[in-house]
Amino acid sequence: MADGGIRNPQCHVTLLPFCEWLAGTSGSTALRESILIYPLIESTHVLTLCLFLGTAVILDLRLLGLTMVRVPMSEMARRLGPWVIAGFVVMVTTGMLLFYALPVRSYQSIFFRIKVAALVLAGLNAFVYHATIERRLTEWDREPVPPRAARRAGARSLVLWAIVVFAGRMIAYNWFDCDKQPQPPIVNALAGCVARPR
Repeated sequence: MADGGIRNPQCHVTLLPFCEWLAGTSGSTALRESILIYPLIESTHVLTLCLFLGTAVILDLRLLGLTMVRVPMSEMARRLGPWVIAGFVVMVTTGMLLFYALPVRSYQSIFFRIKVAALVLAGLNAFVYHATIERRLTEWDREPVPPRAARRAGARSLVLWAIVVFAGRMIAYNWFDCDKQPQPPIVNALAGCVARPR
């Protein structure tokens, strides 16, 4: 595994030692070196991402008042909700397994960090929607154009999930990997590159 290519003299809290330990476990090694299981997990991750996003985007577009405006939002949520949840659960599970297979490279990837940040923000956006806006659903359920707060939640969701997909795809490329030095200092800082003594 690549550990990085620079020496960072600052002492700061980092998850790198944990990721290095995780990478050394027999399960991580077996998964990483598997000819069959790793590709199957990766393919399942992508397919369930399609399932989750396909259904979530339809709901978001309804929140924006751009599609299926004659269908009550409650009816759409009832029909598509189970598919959204199922896709999300499998997508997150397989995503965690992919991280488990390559913890150091993932942890030191700028794109992985962007993806995680966007995932957290998307989760917060969904939580706020369900905790506040959705509680007043009976007031606007059949409205062709939902209230501004609902439209904003839908727009934020679309943007954040687009970032998740883009950043997730870019993780596969090694443009800013820590073992490809020299890198600009800002890249090393954002990726958390920590080198070992030479």
